[in-house]
Amino acid sequence: MFLYRATLFLGVLVLTLNSSFAESVINSQTAKGLLGIVEFETSCSDSVGEDFNRGVALLHHMMYKQAEQVFTEISEKDPDCAMAYWGLAMTQVHPLWAPPSKEELAKGLSAVKTAKSKNPQTEREQDYISAVEGFYDGFETKDHPTRIAIWEENQKKVMEANPNDVDAAAFYALSHLATAPKADKTFAHQKESGALLEELYIKAPEHPGVFHYTIHAYDNPVLAERAVPVAKGYDKLAPDVPHALHMPSHIFVRLGMWPEVINWNIRSADAAKRQSPSDAMSLHYAHAADYLIYSYLQKGQDKKAMQVLTELNEIANYQDSFASAYGIAGAQARYPLERMQWEEAAALKPRTHENFEWGKYPQYEAISYFAQGIGAARSGNIELAETALAKLNALYDETVKSGDKYWPVIVDADRQSVAAWIEYAKGDKNKALAMMEKAADTEDSVDKHPVTPGAILPARDLLGDMLIDMGKPAMALVAYEKSLQISPNRFYSLYGAGYAAELSGNSEKATKYYQELINVAANADSPRPRVDKAKEYLSKNQS
Repeated sequence: MFLYRATLFLGVLVLTLNSSFAESVINSQTAKGLLGIVEFETSCSDSVGEDFNRGVALLHHMMYKQAEQVFTEISEKDPDCAMAYWGLAMTQVHPLWAPPSKEELAKGLSAVKTAKSKNPQTEREQDYISAVEGFYDGFETKDHPTRIAIWEENQKKVMEANPNDVDAAAFYALSHLATAPKADKTFAHQKESGALLEELYIKAPEHPGVFHYTIHAYDNPVLAERAVPVAKGYDKLAPDVPHALHMPSHIFVRLGMWPEVINWNIRSADAAKRQSPSDAMSLHYAHAADYLIYSYLQKGQDKKAMQVLTELNEIANYQDSFASAYGIAGAQARYPLERMQWEEAAALKPRTHENFEWGKYPQYEAISYFAQGIGAARSGNIELAETALAKLNALYDETVKSGDKYWPVIVDADRQSVAAWIEYAKGDKNKALAMMEKAADTEDSVDKHPVTPGAILPARDLLGDMLIDMGKPAMALVAYEKSLQISPNRFYSLYGAGYAAELSGNSEKATKYYQELINVAANADSPRPRVDKAKEYLSKNQS
């Protein structure tokens, strides 16, 4: 059994009797460029043992391109190493990301066939290869959710047949997260995977999968607090891995901890730029930049957000990836929408990076037309809003055709929101309100995807805005508070809740939300009239 020791991790998480994580992680010493500890037994030659464990560690960090390179090099050093081709097949699965393309699926299936042709030497190796084979088998006719479920079932068998294999259990926890229903607000799969991962931590406190998948398991409004110690300790395990430096912000964004989100994504973006190939910027940069811009905007730091957005836009070539597509479109749309600059949003130009293959990502191209449609409708340009809506409808149809089950829900909510504000601009306010309520319910029916720090502009906030304008502040307050339950400390939602409370005569809640807004934006670097309004209210009502 080969041991790849990537860092000396001295931190110890103390587990309570019910297996919840303790409050903090003890400081640990680190070494630059390391990955954690993986022990993965194979029948391959001793000469590739350390490389193999490095490849598996990269898989757990979801640095799939880097892992693919490692496993390719192993296959060249030891052509008879069947598990090298298992590793190559695993690099194409990326279960919590977007479904693999047809090219990636074909590549993965070819690797599986090669792995089997090498006559894997042990039953365990055969089990691993058979598990991932189930994901690729019949991909021409089976949809992605079906194949992920098959992989989950197979990976569970590998875990049960190898009870002391930490990697088998970690991959099963990952597969169980990948099959979690997006509409399940009890987060049953997440709780089950989280409990398993907490048990694994006792066995392998320096294992990258344990850290990474625990964050994903608790990346939701209900469980986020449980992952804070892991989030704070992940960089000790992998201090120079872009995705490891980004992942903690999945927890911090759920808790509205904006300084933490900002600090971690500055580090992640810098690491991604250092490690990007010469011909394209890493997907991990665009991903971190979107989270970074979102967080700066919550703090009223518009100048810093614009600095990041400018750099994002000036980079000509990005790695062809769903994360690049979302990061580019999401960041561009957030900047005007979060600031309620409707004319600026209406002027947004889709497909700014012309050499990027936007046709592969209709669900993310839709973001630009959502922003354009909302901005146009709310600034009185009905013709442009209707043009944007027509494009949104076409992109929705393309998203449905892709077979994906999640993104059609989000794009549907976006097009419903645009349609609602068009009706509102035309004067049919009651019809518009009913449409906006339906859009908010549609969006809230699923949890957010890991690729995004939050909705581009929550439908529940848009509903609150409409209710305010219709003279229904008490109902608007309910809408904004529902938004804050999902995304605490959001600038837009805090102001909306404070203003709705003020208008409805609820001075206690108005004071509460306005004070929270001022606290969040204490270090704003740009004028924000809504902060001034909150300060004015507090000065009058606290004197």
